[in-house]
Amino acid sequence: MPTPEAPRIRGPKAVRVNPQVLLEAALAVFARDGLQASSLRAIARQAGCDPALIYYHFKNKEDMLRALVEARLRPVVEQLGRLASLEDARSTAEKCWAIQTIFRDHLQESAGFRSLVRGEMVRGAAGIRADLAERMTAAARWIRSILEEGMRRGDLRADLDPVLVAFFMVRMEFEIIDLGPSVFLSIAGIAPERALPAAERAWFELFWRGVATRPTEALAFLPNP
Repeated sequence: MPTPEAPRIRGPKAVRVNPQVLLEAALAVFARDGLQASSLRAIARQAGCDPALIYYHFKNKEDMLRALVEARLRPVVEQLGRLASLEDARSTAEKCWAIQTIFRDHLQESAGFRSLVRGEMVRGAAGIRADLAERMTAAARWIRSILEEGMRRGDLRADLDPVLVAFFMVRMEFEIIDLGPSVFLSIAGIAPERALPAAERAWFELFWRGVATRPTEALAFLPNP
């Protein structure tokens, strides 16, 4: 009678990891090390999983970065598109203020993503820069549309370059989010919870006086921090 084979001992079955957990881990690693110096092994270590499990959801680290860009910037672009619609009857000043709040609402809580965007737009591989630039260009296109409509209405100076104005609006919101709270706290003694809205209001009032045809008009819609 043949001797029965001993049962095979199998290791624990691989368990898929929530892709959002992987993306948050990737964001932490990318923001710390930059895309080029990062590895899937480092991302897996950050997520507390085996590197092989990443391949259930993503082809490589570049694919993970694209997913991060899509998740963070797509809602920004969509909201800007609705804001640019002629069906939105708000004044040009109110729409310009809304541009600032859209970026703040979506990016304020993600310092890692802001750091990632800054770094990879400067040093990233050409393909990744293109992915970031595509989303940022789409956002800038809607902002430009809002500004050009304001110029047609006579609310904004006719000599403005809407592309440059759009760039500085987005750039300044990034700077305000990153630096406003600490700078206002150290220089003016403003509490952290009030520093960001105070910085945003101060910047917008300066911005509006520089671009508006009626720079002294009241901006009653601005919040009072």
